[in-house]
Amino acid sequence: MEKKKTSTAMDNGLYITGWCIIGTLLLLVLFIKATNIQLSKYLFPCVLHSLTGLYCPGCGGTRAIAFLLHGDFLHSLVYHPFVPYAFVLCTWFMISQTIERLSKGRLRIGMHFREVFLWIALAIIIINFIVKNAALLFFQIDFMPLTHIS
Repeated sequence: MEKKKTSTAMDNGLYITGWCIIGTLLLLVLFIKATNIQLSKYLFPCVLHSLTGLYCPGCGGTRAIAFLLHGDFLHSLVYHPFVPYAFVLCTWFMISQTIERLSKGRLRIGMHFREVFLWIALAIIIINFIVKNAALLFFQIDFMPLTHIS
C-alpha cells in the first residue's frame, strides 16, 4: 500500500510541475513574440567545447529544443536524442494523466512515473556523448555543425 501512495504522490507532483512548466513556457513564448527578442544572442557557448573541441553531455540540447519547436523532429533527434525522448515521455504523461483525471478515474490510462525512465534518459545522454565525440575524434564527423534556427 505504501508504494501506491508514493507513486500517486510522485504522479501528482509531476503533474502539477508539468502544468507549471507549460504555463511558464507559454509566457516565455508570448514575451519573445511580443518583444521580438533573439534568445540565441543571450546564450553562452559550451565551455568544454570551446576549450577542447569535444562535446559535453548536454551539447546540442538547445538546438534540439529549437528544432523540436519548429516541428523538425529528425534534426532534434540528431542534435540531442534526449530532447525528443523527454518531449514524447512528458507529453504522453501530461495527456494521459489529464484524461484520467478529467474522467475521474473511469479511463485508467494515466502514465505513471517509473525509475526506469530516468535510467533510459541517462543511457541516452551517455551514449550520445560517446558516439558524437568518437565520431569527431576518430572519423572527423561532426554531427552538430553550427546551425542557426530562425
